[in-house]
Amino acid sequence: MGKGNQMEIKNFLHKRKYEILLIALIQHLYIGIVVSDMPFYTEILWPINMVILGLASVGVFIEKGKIKNIVKNILAIIVIALPVLLPFFKGVHEFMLILNLSYVLFFLFIFLEVFKFLIKPSYINTDIISAAACGMFLLIEIFVFLFQIWVYTDQNSFKGIDCTSPAHTFIDLVYYCCITLTTIGYGDITPSAHYTKLAASLIGISGQFYSVVLVGILISKFTSNGK
Repeated sequence: MGKGNQMEIKNFLHKRKYEILLIALIQHLYIGIVVSDMPFYTEILWPINMVILGLASVGVFIEKGKIKNIVKNILAIIVIALPVLLPFFKGVHEFMLILNLSYVLFFLFIFLEVFKFLIKPSYINTDIISAAACGMFLLIEIFVFLFQIWVYTDQNSFKGIDCTSPAHTFIDLVYYCCITLTTIGYGDITPSAHYTKLAASLIGISGQFYSVVLVGILISKFTSNGK
């Protein structure tokens, strides 16, 4: 690939970074809607999804400094490699702990960069809207993998979670985090340990706080544009 083509790809990733990341997050969280084969979901789609997310996060870190890019690349390699190894370490508690902790760090790292962008510019455009949506989905990703740490440590920490496969557990927790973050709360999945109860309350507060802060950011940007 020529240098000119590389620059074009880099410019495209940088210009459309939040739209690309948003699409990658949505397909990662909700691809289970159209997939019924859970072994295929776990062993094939999961690694592919993480490759897509790793590539989708590239644009967010362009021009962000060498250290940030190194950290992001290391985390991306880890979260892509771990699902590939899952069939060989299925049911190994220590492996699942490392996997989920790595995912929490990966998505938290991206979330902080997105949030820093949201509070920085004083204008409204499609980047702001896409970044705001990315922030919400990244919060869901962070809490899903945080909760998975506890589920794999103690399956009784939640009631109503299907633990027959990693894919079922992931999908149930995506559903649970979404309805908790949006304060719908159907009650079919409930935390049953003191730490998961506190974490569930934390995700509800985090969602409300993010929404309030986001509204404040958007209002301030509209006000700035109107001056």
